[in-house]
Amino acid sequence: MNWLRRFMYGRYGFDALSNFILIVGIVLYFVFVWLGLNWFLFIPALCLAYTYFRCFSRNIPKRSAENEKFKSFFRPVTSFYKLRKRMWKDRKLYKYYKCPKCRQALRAPRGKGKLRLTCPKCRQEFIVKT
Repeated sequence: MNWLRRFMYGRYGFDALSNFILIVGIVLYFVFVWLGLNWFLFIPALCLAYTYFRCFSRNIPKRSAENEKFKSFFRPVTSFYKLRKRMWKDRKLYKYYKCPKCRQALRAPRGKGKLRLTCPKCRQEFIVKT
């Protein structure tokens, strides 16, 4: 295992973009095999090759910039699903509201009656019933 550690020293390794490309390649492989589109199997192979290229690359700043661009592109999607997951987990204790002015998500404890919420982002005050 020490040889692998020495080999990977100074190389970029796996990140979120590499994992995404790898998963897309695997899914495309199974879809193309299932549909019998053997002529298109080079596309998953290219995905795998690009993933390994990124993993073994020594140009760390460029790979980091690519990963940050990818993460900033998918941040709205991931934050939406993270909020939904948190809302589902807290559904018995908290009720979620949106600020009428800036649409910021706010939570209030359930069973407290009428509450006056203040948005921490825009300082808009509004009354909600929990």
